[in-house]
Amino acid sequence: MTTATDIAERVTAWTSQQLAKRVPYSAENPFLSGPFAPVSEERTETELRVTGRIPQELNGLFARIGPNPVAVPNPALYHWFMGDGMVHGVRLQEGRALWYRNRWVGSNSVNAALGRPTLPGKRHGIFDVVNTNVVGHAGRIWALVEAGGLPIELDDCLESVRHGYFDSGAVRSFSAHPHLDPQTGDLHAICYDGLAQNRVSYVRIDASGKLARTVDIPVKHGPMIHDCAITASKVVVLDLPVTMSPKAFAAGSKLPYRWNPAHPARVGLLPRDGEASDVRWFDVEPCYVFHTANAFDREDGAVVVDVVVHSTMFDRSAQGPDSKRITFERWTLDPKVSAVRRDVISEEFQEFPRYDERRTTRENRYAYTVGAQFGPSGHVGPEPLIRHDLGTGAVVKHDYGPNQMPAEVVFVPRTADGAEDDGWLVSYVYDLRENRSDFVILNAADPAAEPEAIIHLPVRVPLGFHGNWIGDA
Repeated sequence: MTTATDIAERVTAWTSQQLAKRVPYSAENPFLSGPFAPVSEERTETELRVTGRIPQELNGLFARIGPNPVAVPNPALYHWFMGDGMVHGVRLQEGRALWYRNRWVGSNSVNAALGRPTLPGKRHGIFDVVNTNVVGHAGRIWALVEAGGLPIELDDCLESVRHGYFDSGAVRSFSAHPHLDPQTGDLHAICYDGLAQNRVSYVRIDASGKLARTVDIPVKHGPMIHDCAITASKVVVLDLPVTMSPKAFAAGSKLPYRWNPAHPARVGLLPRDGEASDVRWFDVEPCYVFHTANAFDREDGAVVVDVVVHSTMFDRSAQGPDSKRITFERWTLDPKVSAVRRDVISEEFQEFPRYDERRTTRENRYAYTVGAQFGPSGHVGPEPLIRHDLGTGAVVKHDYGPNQMPAEVVFVPRTADGAEDDGWLVSYVYDLRENRSDFVILNAADPAAEPEAIIHLPVRVPLGFHGNWIGDA
């Protein structure tokens, strides 16, 4: 007897076959294999082996998120950016590793696939997968995504609680990369909506989780704006030539954004309390920026922002990032000229820039990246941590080992008012040979040295996107 489930499965298979004829097809997908391969179960591990000594001062949770699809009907059509979200966390307290947990983030699609109840809270649009960042704000933990989905609140054990726009009733797109002003406690973000291609929005969430300000900024072509930056007086808006592609959408692409040479590349400066008409735009050579490091105002009125720059993006692969060239650069936006000044800090392939975020809006000395090869074949092997001294130009690297691939590295200060390098650099590191991961703690003052502690996980943490240290109050 043919059931409704049988019919649905046949329709899904036929649809995948038809779409495969309409998009660039490859039988293999590097973002479903090796270090990117999804894990199949949620785990809670409380007996964790440790090499070295976990610093007593590290009390809190390190949480990181990334794509981990529950099911992939057609691997050739899977795009890395679109997979169901899974959050991973290690909880530390008084020199002990209390637990490791991984949990799927409770979107409608995940809960339906796993037979779980739908989360409470409003939705925005048809896209509710949340897989890109996890932050602490207003006393709670939030999983974030861009382009339309609302944040999802998580509890202290990483279980999904509700959809919501923090503590406001708003129903609108947010960002995967808000920036916290440590002076005010406000979150600042530039947000885009896949269903509204003629505008992006500046959004400010105050320290209590309330929506404090929105400014709609006119744009063309529906640009993908993954990140922004803030100074004490301005917000940096990156309007670059990766835009919504009607052709890719019609062809069935899971992520219908493509390199668009017809879209002028520009960078805007919005005064924090200004309106859209107050944005000052600066021309820049065509390129793409996923991630900024810090930004600050100079005394002469210029704004400086450090960015990882891709020469192009999404012009070859329909499965994930593809970069012909990556540089780490310092951009200067001087009000006396109309174009961005670009100074190359490093020509080494690298991504995921971080810094001591107590320095947000003020000049910082150090920036941290990890080596990355983003091409049609994905990552190709072990990569180092790279510390850039932005004052002297000196570079220090940490080699995790011949089979080790680190994810994004996060700086955790020892104290609230300590020196910029007085703390630790923490990251999940995947072991290619053993097919599992470690949580590695480095001394930020001497990052090339052996780790202070390695927490050996009996599981694999797939290479994903972003995370943060969420310290105890």
